[in-house]
Amino acid sequence: MNLMISMAAFALVASITPGPVNIVALGSGAQYGFRASQRHVAGATLGFVLLLVLMGLGLHELLQAWPVLTRVVQWAGVAFLLFMAWKLAADDGRLGGANEGKAPSFLYGALMQWLNPKAWLACVAGMGAFVADGEARLVWQFAAIYLVICYLSVACWAYAGTFLQHYLSNAAGMRLFNRLMAALLAASAGYLLLP
Repeated sequence: MNLMISMAAFALVASITPGPVNIVALGSGAQYGFRASQRHVAGATLGFVLLLVLMGLGLHELLQAWPVLTRVVQWAGVAFLLFMAWKLAADDGRLGGANEGKAPSFLYGALMQWLNPKAWLACVAGMGAFVADGEARLVWQFAAIYLVICYLSVACWAYAGTFLQHYLSNAAGMRLFNRLMAALLAASAGYLLLP
């Protein structure tokens, strides 16, 4: 039981803390609402859990044998974060109309996790701490715990965004919010480039 509580605590800390996926969930909730953001939330959750399971079943050994793959993922993640930041900064802030119903997709959420260095670090650290011997039962147990906690954590960010809708009901407010989110994403990308 203590192992499960430790796994849950690790999953909560890694999932609820700010990061690119949560920033996008917050922005999506603010612009499109909680319900429309659920595709992103589900995609991010399942994308992360798939990465976690693969890491637990041996992907980490491939990364140790080929360290250049880790660098490729890091650079792809930085490029993806900068692309998202640019799209947010360029958004005109109009609500409804042309933007309606274009919340981040399921695939977008999953892809974000695979290009998110925070997700890779959480997978490596989590598997190293709780499933160092690669025991399949523990991999699947950790994945099940993470599935629930990751979904609820990312969903909390999307839900928090819906509370901001009242304050962002005009284009100028939404533009300011989008540019703030863009700056946070760009800062995340910059942090990844530090030695």
